[in-house]
Amino acid sequence: MSPKRYRQESQSPLGRILQNTAWLLGGKGVGAVCGIGYLAILTRTLGLKDFGHFSLIFGTAQALVAIAGFQTWRVVVRYGSEHVHNKDWSKFGRLGMLCGVLDAVGAIMGCGIAAVLIYGFAHKLELNPQYMNVAFWFCCASLWALVSAPTGIVRALHRFDMAVYVEAVVPIGRLVAAVAIWLTGPSVGRFLFAWAAIDIIEATLYWIMARRLAPTAVRLKHFFEWRQAIAENPGVTRFFMVTYVGSTLDAAVKNGPLLVVGAWVGTKAAGLYRLASQLSQALTKLSSLLTRSVYAEVARVRVTSQAAEFRKLAFQTSKIAGIGGIVVVTVAILLGKELLALIGGDAFESGEAILVPLTVAACFDLASVAFEPVLHSTGRAQHSLVARLISVVALAVGMFYFIPMGPSGAAWAVALAGAVSYLAMGAMAWRTLSLIESDAIRVIDAEPEPDEPGSTVE
Repeated sequence: MSPKRYRQESQSPLGRILQNTAWLLGGKGVGAVCGIGYLAILTRTLGLKDFGHFSLIFGTAQALVAIAGFQTWRVVVRYGSEHVHNKDWSKFGRLGMLCGVLDAVGAIMGCGIAAVLIYGFAHKLELNPQYMNVAFWFCCASLWALVSAPTGIVRALHRFDMAVYVEAVVPIGRLVAAVAIWLTGPSVGRFLFAWAAIDIIEATLYWIMARRLAPTAVRLKHFFEWRQAIAENPGVTRFFMVTYVGSTLDAAVKNGPLLVVGAWVGTKAAGLYRLASQLSQALTKLSSLLTRSVYAEVARVRVTSQAAEFRKLAFQTSKIAGIGGIVVVTVAILLGKELLALIGGDAFESGEAILVPLTVAACFDLASVAFEPVLHSTGRAQHSLVARLISVVALAVGMFYFIPMGPSGAAWAVALAGAVSYLAMGAMAWRTLSLIESDAIRVIDAEPEPDEPGSTVE
């Protein structure tokens, strides 16, 4: 029984990207409304100080997830697209289960790091001692709630429509939980417990959905065939290590500044930074949605299409993303202060100085949405890693010079890192596309011309 594909797909690669993104936007539209609702409840019931504690704990968990979470969905999509195209479900299943094993290893490793970080260095973040145990268990729950492998399975099958229903569980569940906690007595611990429980429910549902979509692939026996999976996918180990380091560096850019603000400026500043960061992510949600769609489609086109179509797809998606970025930055500049006050109250209005540079940084991510998928799908993942390293260096330099300005300085350091990453990765991606097209032209030119009709060979 092959994986189920009930949905009618567009015939063009760009059409499929827009179709998949539309499905994701439909779910995220609901999620955005719910997110604004529960974020408003959080900020207004906890206040700036306790919301700062919540933000630091949540930010620490996100950083640990990024460090210990191996982003295995990229591996499943990169190597699994060929197996799906060839309808080799056993190979696809072994690859998916190998990534599931890696997710479990990462969770175990992350729990150990969480213990050292929270019980050994929580004072550096000015974390209230009464929250230490809560913070540790929340981090552990977040690590075990990783859904990277089943997410990769669903994306490799291009079933973004089904993913929408599962991912809607988180924002809707958080809103319901936030209202219930608000009515029964809000506290940092209660909110964290609810967030952790909902994440674990989502992870369980993702595995169930992956099993239903690919029953011949998602089988328990494939968990024990990881050696065979490595042998069947040449280069998978190297690709995994490169993407892992790259995602860790990316997490340092996205999550590190919040922790720096908490340690350098204080808990209240961390709460202010967190709300501005959340709002900037909401405004640029298209970036993450396009990344999911583009990554899967680029891997598919690389397997099934010609070099010219591959280059055209990258150009089209970059153009769309760039226009979207300009619109989002304009909204942040014109309405940022009012949006922050609407969500968090008057105490959060000053976050406007943080929101604008964070939105600029997020829009650089949006504009570069096609660059990393191009490099990964062409076997040049190490190039994206180099670009990530350069951006981390830029972030460190920016933090050194700008952090005396406070949270807004940290935000401008993030914007600097985003610009540097965009330029470096963009140059590498377009160079790669040029080389691929040149190679394709040389192959065509080298092919012998067919004999003239009616000619004979003596």
